[in-house]
Amino acid sequence: MKKDKRLPQQFESLSDVHSAFGLPKPLHPLISFFDLRDVNIRKGSLADSFVLDYYNISFKIFACGKARYGQHYYDFGEGGMVFSAPRQVLETPPESGVAGHMLLIHPDFLLSYSLARKIKQYGFFSYDTNEALHLSDKEKETIFSIFRIIDEELKSRIDEFSHDVIISQIELLLNYCSRFYKRQFLTRKTVSSDLLQKLEALLEDYFNNSKSLQQGLPSVQYLAGELNISAAYLSDMLRSLTGQSAQQHIHNKLIEKAKERLSTTEESVSEIAYALGFEHPQSFSKLFKTKTNLSPLEFRQSFN
Repeated sequence: MKKDKRLPQQFESLSDVHSAFGLPKPLHPLISFFDLRDVNIRKGSLADSFVLDYYNISFKIFACGKARYGQHYYDFGEGGMVFSAPRQVLETPPESGVAGHMLLIHPDFLLSYSLARKIKQYGFFSYDTNEALHLSDKEKETIFSIFRIIDEELKSRIDEFSHDVIISQIELLLNYCSRFYKRQFLTRKTVSSDLLQKLEALLEDYFNNSKSLQQGLPSVQYLAGELNISAAYLSDMLRSLTGQSAQQHIHNKLIEKAKERLSTTEESVSEIAYALGFEHPQSFSKLFKTKTNLSPLEFRQSFN
């Protein structure tokens, strides 16, 4: 089959994935765990990327040792955790050069469990692959021990407890990854602080150079795109560092700029609202009162 560099390859089942990756048939139709070193892809047999209806949780070690992380390059020689939700485009593993493990879970495997709803709350499934989770040696031991339990359960004789055990291990794995990501946001302060400063500069430029008047209110997606990171990663990073989401940061900057205009100009509330990117002055007044407990006019009067 000729390799298509443009369109992601579609797989309808785990059996198809295993066949394409040169792996034995999966032990379960809805969940699979395998060692990336066992992947044996014939050169030119697959497209550069593929799409699955499965959650992907992987630990990868890159032979090149370097990979992009945010706006910088970091050492991936020790490996990193990457996550993706169903229908996201995944890169096809190269013929060589990547080691690690991959866990694929179909949403149907989670049905009748609370995890079916809760899994959507784990923001890292929306992170870009360059926003990997880097683990300490002790953290790796924790993650690998859970991987081993899942692998053993799949390879053992299936009984009435197997499904419950695997679900509990998946949830434990995700909770540990949430903890480790929070640690990473805090320990990589140089990167995080750099992004925070660039975010503030972006917002200043947006409001000071009339982009809000031309383009409307800045969105989290716009800011994340300008920073070359995913919207989910931006919000989670800010929440970890400051206790506020990216949307709350936007609102805080809006209120700051509104206060400046209310206190230093004679512009009407409507003029200020439109200048800040609001389509309707009422929406601006509502947000302002929510944040300050005063209407824009009451703030102007109290300031004067």
